Amino acid sequence: MSVLRIGTRGSALALAQAEEVRARLVVAHGLEPEAIEVVVIRTSGDRIQDRPLAQAGGKGLFTKEIEEALIAGDIDLAVHSMKDMPTVLPEGLAIPCLLPREDPRDAFLSPRAARLTDLPQGAVVGSSSLRRQAQMLRRRPDLRVVMFRGNVNTRLRKLGDGEVDATILAVAGLRRLGLEAAITAVLEPDEMLPAVAQGAIGVEIRESDERVALLLAALNDAETSWRIIAERAFLAELDGSCRTPLAGLATVTAPGRLALNAMILTADGATCHETSREGGVDDGAAMGRDAGRELKARGGAGFFG
Repeated sequence: MSVLRIGTRGSALALAQAEEVRARLVVAHGLEPEAIEVVVIRTSGDRIQDRPLAQAGGKGLFTKEIEEALIAGDIDLAVHSMKDMPTVLPEGLAIPCLLPREDPRDAFLSPRAARLTDLPQGAVVGSSSLRRQAQMLRRRPDLRVVMFRGNVNTRLRKLGDGEVDATILAVAGLRRLGLEAAITAVLEPDEMLPAVAQGAIGVEIRESDERVALLLAALNDAETSWRIIAERAFLAELDGSCRTPLAGLATVTAPGRLALNAMILTADGATCHETSREGGVDDGAAMGRDAGRELKARGGAGFFG
């Protein structure tokens, strides 16, 4: 009999993240690996490959079926990429555990150029992220950006086959899959501000499940929590989804101190509003909300249409 059932998507990256949670539980509590079962659940986001997620319903497409299984008691915990998580969770669910965050930056991959700025005029870049598209076009309006869906290995194959001249993927995902060697260059935040919560793994449970909450308490990383709280508060204030090109990154700059950089853009990258905040690590939520309110006011009602 399994002690715990972990729900996850079935992609190689999702499975690697579930295995990381299982390995940490095994070490923290002396459990046998076989006592923790990984349950693969296919989500709407996995099935939809023919159009951008923004047109199909946004972030919740990668979590809906998994959360339904959690509510039904078919699994005991769910492992998610936090950048895929809507800011409002279904009633009765909570995310009490965040693993130590991987590198949140984006990676530039190309056989044709050493850096994004070195791509030839009119080069074709594959990306399904409105955030990445907008930031690329902000710097290089001559680029032709095309939709690029599929898991990491599929995108790498398409890049290798010459379907595009370059693509951008998360450093964290490539590292977790052992594919860091595929990175041509790492994009610093001042060149490509990351997605909110990029690189963070969250574990979702039923709020009433005290047994699982106690097991996960040993895995929660405080610094990651401070950072993700600030970033997701910014996202929530803007009612952010896949439809809005926005980015945000919080960093711990000194003991007890947090800095937040945030940005909203139009889809073509022509207009960009940026702001930053600094404060104590316990002020992250307030910092995120305040940054969101400022950028919402600066962008105006029509910015998010």
